[in-house]
Parts: sequence; C-alpha cells; structure tokens
Amino acid sequence: MSSMRIDLHNHTTRCNHAVGTIDEYINRAIELGIDTYGFSEHAPMNFDTHYRLGFEEMDAYVQDVLVAKEKYQGKIEILLGYEVDYLPTYMDKRVLKSDVDYLIGSVHFIDKWGFDNPEFIGGYEKRDIDTIWQEYFDAIEAMAQTGYFDIVGHFDLIKVFKFMPNKDIRLIANNALKAIKKSGMVLELNSAGLRKPIKEIYPSEMLLNVAYELDIPITFSSDAHSVEQVGFKYEEATALAKKIGYRKAVTFERREQELITF
Repeated sequence: MSSMRIDLHNHTTRCNHAVGTIDEYINRAIELGIDTYGFSEHAPMNFDTHYRLGFEEMDAYVQDVLVAKEKYQGKIEILLGYEVDYLPTYMDKRVLKSDVDYLIGSVHFIDKWGFDNPEFIGGYEKRDIDTIWQEYFDAIEAMAQTGYFDIVGHFDLIKVFKFMPNKDIRLIANNALKAIKKSGMVLELNSAGLRKPIKEIYPSEMLLNVAYELDIPITFSSDAHSVEQVGFKYEEATALAKKIGYRKAVTFERREQELITF
C-alpha cells in the first residue's frame, strides 16, 4: 500500500485569527501532495467568542467546506471537522451532535485562564507550575472520558511557553493517556509546536513513546492558520512517529476511523 499524506487540523478566516481563503489552503495542500486535508474550525462557544466561529456561521462554514469537497474531488479529499474547546458547561450540543467527519477536543483554558494565549502569559507567575501541568492533564483526562471527541488536539499544549514542571511529565500525563486509550481517541502529531517558544512537536517524543506503548493511534496536523503553514514540518512529524515505531495513522469519514500507511 502506498503511503498517504494527511493533515487534519486546520483553520479558516472564520475563526478571526487566520488568513487566506479556503481555496488557497487547498491549492497549497495539493501542491504539497497532501491526499487528505481537513478543516477543523474553532467551534462556536459562548466564551472567548472572538477567537472562533459564531453559532450563526456554522451553516456557512459547513457549506464552504462541502462545496470545496465537491469542487476538488479527484484531486484531494477534503474533510469537515471542528476543533472544540473542552470547557465544562460551555460545550453545546449543536456542535457535539453536528454531522462531521471528526471532532478534535482541545484544552485551551484552565479555570477560564487562556494559558496558551501570549496576552495572559503573566498567569504562570501566580501559580505553581506542577499544579498547572496537573490541572491541564486532568482536564485532558476529563475530556477523553466524555466520549464526545475523536482526536486529542495538541496533547501537551501546556508546554507552549516552555514553563516546564519539576515532576516527571510521564507521571503527570499518565491518567490522561490511559483515558485516551480507553476512549478510543486518536492523538495528533501537531507540528504547530515547532512554531512556538517550545520549538517541539505536540506531543513530545517522551509522551509519544508512552502513547505507543499503550497502542494509542495517531494522526497528523499542521494546525495551519495561514497558507504558509499548510503541511508545516510534515516530514519532521512523520519521522518522529516512525522513530518511535508507528507505521500507520488514522484518517476519518463520518466519525469512523480508517488506518492508512504514512
């Protein structure tokens, strides 16, 4: 079986912090030889509304992606998804029950603190670093236990600004990884970390090793917010996966997992 290139976590201008048209993203993906390209816009939520779709835009977003899927048929496979913030009491059934190929579950907030937003970086000085890391992975664990999502978004995003814990990260993340395994979710290798202060793929090699031992499946994502970021450092992500022992990755159709060789 020949290998396939997949890139499942990407944004559009509808999240208000990305640039470029859907066609530009897709044409770049075709140029790069990507076989399956997924749009996963920041899903609507009545919190931090500026950085995401509005509920009233959901239909237009879906329409945009489905029109593109049809338009580029035979050249590239286009998938429809959402990146959903795991934030208890704010998740909405209009998103959770939407007719998509997959849902990415991500944690961007600890007690409503946007820890990965440079605007709120001061929050790290007021808290104990080991506690922050544990709270983050506790939220990932709770997210996996809901059974709502298919892919874990940027699993160790908490490392983004390089505030590292004193405790062994494998211990901190252990219960979260077990919950992911139990839920049947897929871990994305997200190359966006290479564009951030941490300069490392999400998840780290150390955590990916644990995931591999637990037989947790993987997929690939560039988390593009601009056309230049499409397929970003894909070779580095696949090389890391192969180094650890992975030979297959997961793509989706209508919430069903499909294994491919990468």
